[in-house]
Amino acid sequence: MTTRLTRNALAVLTLAALWARRAQVGGQAVIEGVMMRGVDHWSLAVRRPDETIGVHEFPLVSWMTRRPILKTPVVRGVVALVESLVIGVRALTMSANESIGEEEQQLSRKEIGGTLIIALAFAVGLFFVAPLFLTGLFKHWIGGGYLFWAVEGCVRVGIFLVYLAVITQIKDLRRVFEYHGAEHMSIHALEHGDELTVENVEHYGTLHLRCGTSFLLIVMVVAIFVFALVGRPAWYLLILSRVILVPLIAGVSYEIIKFAGRHEDNFIVRAIMAPGLALQWMTTKQPDSAQVEVAIAALEKIIELEPQDRPPVKGVEVMA
Repeated sequence: MTTRLTRNALAVLTLAALWARRAQVGGQAVIEGVMMRGVDHWSLAVRRPDETIGVHEFPLVSWMTRRPILKTPVVRGVVALVESLVIGVRALTMSANESIGEEEQQLSRKEIGGTLIIALAFAVGLFFVAPLFLTGLFKHWIGGGYLFWAVEGCVRVGIFLVYLAVITQIKDLRRVFEYHGAEHMSIHALEHGDELTVENVEHYGTLHLRCGTSFLLIVMVVAIFVFALVGRPAWYLLILSRVILVPLIAGVSYEIIKFAGRHEDNFIVRAIMAPGLALQWMTTKQPDSAQVEVAIAALEKIIELEPQDRPPVKGVEVMA
C-alpha cells in the first residue's frame, strides 16, 4: 500500500513538472537564431558567421509582477502581448547584428517605442481598417446587418492569409520560418521530458498549439463578434472602433489561447484550434540539424535559469 502511494505521489509530481514545462516556456524565431522566454528570464541564441553559437541571457520583470492588477483576465493578455513585442524587437535587432558579425547595438526605449508604434499602426491599418473599407464597397448589396460583419470578417481573414502567403515566399525569410520550426520542436521535446539532443528534438513536428500564428487567427475570428456588437454608428466612430477595440480583442484572444494551452489534449479544443495549426504549415518549415542546435542552446539557457521542477507560476502563459 505504501509503495502504491509513493508511486502515485511521484506520478503527480512528474505531471506537475511537465505541466510547468508546457505552460511556461515559449519563444520566437529571429535572424539566424531563436529567442526563448521563461517567466523571469529570456535568452537569445544566434548562429555567428564563424559557425559558433552566441548565447545571451536577460532578466525579465513582467509589469504584471510589479502591478498585480494587470493580472486581471483580458488585461493580462494585452500586457503579455506588449511585453512580447518589446522583447521581440530587441531580440530581432541583436540577432541581425550578431548574425553578420557586427557589435551589439542596444536600442533605446524611444527607438523600441517608435518601432512598435509603426508596426502596430501597420497591423491595425491592414487587418482592421482596410477590411472595413473594402467591405463598405459592397454595402449596397450586403446591407449593414450581420451579413456585413460576416463579410468583413471573411475579408479580414482573407487579407491575413494573403499576407502570410506573400511573406512565406520571400527567400530571405525562409530561414526564419525554419528557426520557427526548430523552436517548436525543441519545446515539444522539453514538454515530453526528453533529453534535449538534436536527435531527440528532430523526432518532433514543427506545429504547436500555443503558437503566435494560432493566436493571430483567433484575433481575426474574435474581431467578428466584437465588432458585431458595435453596430453601425457614424462612419468616424466605426473607424475609431476598429482601433480602440483592438486591445480588447487581443485580451480575449489571449484568454482563449491560454485555455487551449492548458487543455491541449482535449479533442474538442484541438478540433477548434485545428485551423490555427494548419496555418503553421505556412509559418514553420523543417529546420536542419544546425538550426535545431541553436534552438536547443536557447532553451537550455532558460532551463538553467529556471529549473523545470519548480512549482509553476500562476497566471502566466507563454506562447510558443
